[in-house]
Formats: sequence, structure tokens, C-alpha cells
Amino acid sequence: MTAVSTVALHPAPGVGEQRATRIAFFIAGFAGSTWAALVPFAKAHARIGNGGLGLLLLCLGIGSIATMPVSGALTARFGCRPVISIAALVLVVTLPLLATVSVVPLLVFTLMVFGAGIGTIDVAMNVQAIIVERGSGRAMMSGFHGLFSVGGIAGAGGMAVLLAAGASPLIASACVSVGIVGALAIAVSHLLPYGGRSGGPAFAIPRGIVLVISLMCFVLFLAEGAILDWSAIFLTSVRHVLASYAGLGYAAFAAAMTIGRLTGDRIVHWLGRERVVLVGGLCAAFGFIVTIVLPFWSGAILGFALIGIGCSNIVPVLFTCVGRQSVMPEGLAMSAISTIGYTGVLAGPAAIGFIAQLTSLPSAFLIVAIMLVAVALCSRQLRRVV
Repeated sequence: MTAVSTVALHPAPGVGEQRATRIAFFIAGFAGSTWAALVPFAKAHARIGNGGLGLLLLCLGIGSIATMPVSGALTARFGCRPVISIAALVLVVTLPLLATVSVVPLLVFTLMVFGAGIGTIDVAMNVQAIIVERGSGRAMMSGFHGLFSVGGIAGAGGMAVLLAAGASPLIASACVSVGIVGALAIAVSHLLPYGGRSGGPAFAIPRGIVLVISLMCFVLFLAEGAILDWSAIFLTSVRHVLASYAGLGYAAFAAAMTIGRLTGDRIVHWLGRERVVLVGGLCAAFGFIVTIVLPFWSGAILGFALIGIGCSNIVPVLFTCVGRQSVMPEGLAMSAISTIGYTGVLAGPAAIGFIAQLTSLPSAFLIVAIMLVAVALCSRQLRRVV
């Protein structure tokens, strides 16, 4: 019996499955931002310098990239429910360890396992989102990704409150783990016991429209990584903002992206998916231009917000297109796209640093803007799958 016929044996996803999908996205964002808050404590416990920390942070990406290529096949074979549940429980177990482990080899291993959980849940929850959105007959993907952003805000804010109240990193991360278990308990009965269309090898090289979508996601994730890692540097070194205010750039980007995604389903319905990619890519590129050209710090903040608005709904639209193409099974396609896209998050900021060293940071940002224009122009390639 094929996965396609297995899907046909189940009732169409309904409200419960939609709610469970939102919770899965929330869990992923919640856990990821919790680790971000633990980074200074992990650095102190391990007694490593900035260079060692940089190498340590690569371990999360290595763990994610190692599991993403096969996560789609696992989801198709065993279903979204067990894969999402096991990945979430991996996050539950590893977060308190990340807050306490001081032996570097053990910390490296734990962080790679945590990254594997992040990578696995990322692929599986997007496969579920594709199936649920397709079953609903309306745009829902932006809203799902909006819950990831809300989870990130909740995780970062919750950790800040707990730590400010005097909780130890272990207690704070344990509270987050308990929250994840509670959220998973609410969602698990409505996570899909199947994983969509399947067939073929455990991993396949993307081709056709899937390759186009993969490269577009690479650029979008690269742009997001650029803002995450370089917005504060731009504000302090180019616009001469005090270091205590340097976080405002990423805050503006993240807030604009969250608002854009939470309202994105209506925008997609109004503009159509092709125009969302076209307009969004141009808006994000214009945001980089504004950041570069306007000579005052508030102009840079405006530019970062425009980038967030422009980027907010492109990836959700691209993931929806994965469920509408027939070149590859959606699980394999999602694994390939997630792997290539996440490579952009890892490699992009390093490449920007190299370019900035050779020329300048504004020049590096300009190259990202040109790449985003290319994404906008590629919107025509999506016409047959939107």
C-alpha cells in the first residue's frame, strides 16, 4: 500500500489538526529561542572563548543538517505524529542538559542532539502543515509560521523573566521543558498519523521546481541570518549606535516578520502566491537599500523592518508550493529544501563577513539585496504550482 493510498484512508484534516500544527510550530520556536538565552551560560560553564563558542554553535547546525535530509522519509514512513513527538521530547531532554553541562565534548554531543531534534521537527511539522493546508482548501501556511515566531518571542521572553526572577538556568530550562511537554500533550492526538505522499529513496537531490524553491529558500534564510548576525554590527560600526541599543535592528526585523506572518494568510488570499513572492522579494531588497542609503540609525531600523515584512510570507508560500508540485514526493522535497535553506543560515553570515572584510558591510548587504531581487524575479517560475 502506497503512502498516497494511506493518506486517502484518513479523514480530511480539520480544526483539531490545524490547532496541533500551530502548536508544533510554537514548540519549535519556543525551544530554539530558549537555547539562544542559554548561550552565555553554556559559554561560562564550558570556560571557552569567543572562538570556541563560534565552533560550538556550529554543532547545532551540524546536528540539524545531518537529520534534515532523512526526516522527510521518516515522516512519510512513520507519520507526522511519532516523528514530531519524538523530536519534541529530544528537545525536552536536551534543554536542561545544555544549561548545566560543563564538559566540552559532552556539550558538543548534547548540542548536536538538540540540533537533530530541531532539524527533525522542522521538516515534520512543515510536512504536516502542507497536508493540513491542502485539506483546508485555503491559505494557512503563513499563520503556521507566525506561531513559530510567537514561540520564539515567548521562549526568549519567558527565559528573561525566569532568569531575572532569580531562577537558575537549570530551573528556567526545566520550566520550558515542562511547557513543551504540556503543549505536546494537547497537540499529540491531532498530529497526523501519516506523512503524506512518499516513494523513492530516503533522500534525493532536488530537481526541477524543487531545486528552484530550494535556491530561493537559501537566499531567504541567508538574508534572515544576515540580519540575525550582522544587524547589530551594522548599527554600531556603520551608524555608530551605542551597543546597548544595537539589538533594536533585529527586534524591528523580528517584530515585522511576526506581524507579517500572522496576517499573511489574508495577504496571500488577496494578492495571490506569485505576487506575494514578487512584492515580498522587492520589499526586502528595498529594505536593504534603505538600510544602506539612509545615513541615520532610524533609517536602518526602518530598513530592517521592511526586510522583515518582505521576507515574512515568501518561505510559507514556497512551502505551500512544495505540496502542489509533482516532481518529488513532498517529504523528500521538504527535506532537501530545509537542508539547503538551513545551509544559507549557516554559511550566509560567514560569507557576509568575508565580503565585508574585503570591501565593506554595506557592500555585503547590497549583494544580499541583489539576490532578493533575483528571488522576486523567480516568482514567475512558481506559476504552475501556485
